[in-house]
This record gives sequence, structure tokens and C-alpha cells, in this order.
Amino acid sequence: MRKIIYGLLGFNGAMFLAGLALFAFALVAYHPWAAAQAATTTAAAATSSGTSVGTGLGLLGVAMATLGSTIGSGWALAHVGAAALGAVTEKPELFGRSLVFVGLAEGIAIYGVIISIMIIGKL
Repeated sequence: MRKIIYGLLGFNGAMFLAGLALFAFALVAYHPWAAAQAATTTAAAATSSGTSVGTGLGLLGVAMATLGSTIGSGWALAHVGAAALGAVTEKPELFGRSLVFVGLAEGIAIYGVIISIMIIGKL
């Protein structure tokens, strides 16, 4: 667990917190009960507010894509980083090769952010 927490530091930590904030925002502002309650009070208010179940589920998808990718990237970085550090300690000439693997593990978080941006573009 400690390795995953260390892997979530830096860029992964920032993306994890952004995904967590999006998830909380989607739950508070766009859950189906709020849209149903607004629809029952006045139909005009519900249409002018722009809240819908589809928008809420889209934002939940954005949050889950960001959270899932950063958690996966943190897990990958924890294991790859530890192995790379051990390999570089034994053979310093392996630094370049190990840096490639650490970069590939970091790419998982970037892919999740790209998917999140694509989903937000569709909303």
C-alpha cells in the first residue's frame, strides 16, 4: 500500500485529486435525484439549469477514467520504479532502459486524462 501511495505523488497525485474532485462534483451536482427534484418543482427551471442524468453520468465517467488511470499508473510506477532503482543500483548503465519503462507506466495516467478530455468534449 505504501508503494502505491508513493507512486501517486507528483503528476499522478494531481490527476488523482482532479478525478476525485470531478467525482464529488458529479455526485453532488448531477445525481439523478437532483434532476428529478428539479423536474417536479417546475419544468422551466429544470430545462434552464441544464442538469440531466446524461450529463451526470458523463461526468462520473470522466471521474472514473481519471481515477482509474491514476490508480493504475501509481500501482505500475510503484513496482516498475522499485525494480528500476534496484537494477540501476546494480548496473548504472541500465538507467536509460529503466527510464523508458517508468515513462510507459506514467503514460497510463496520461491516457486516462486524454480519454477524460474526450468525454468532456462530447458533453
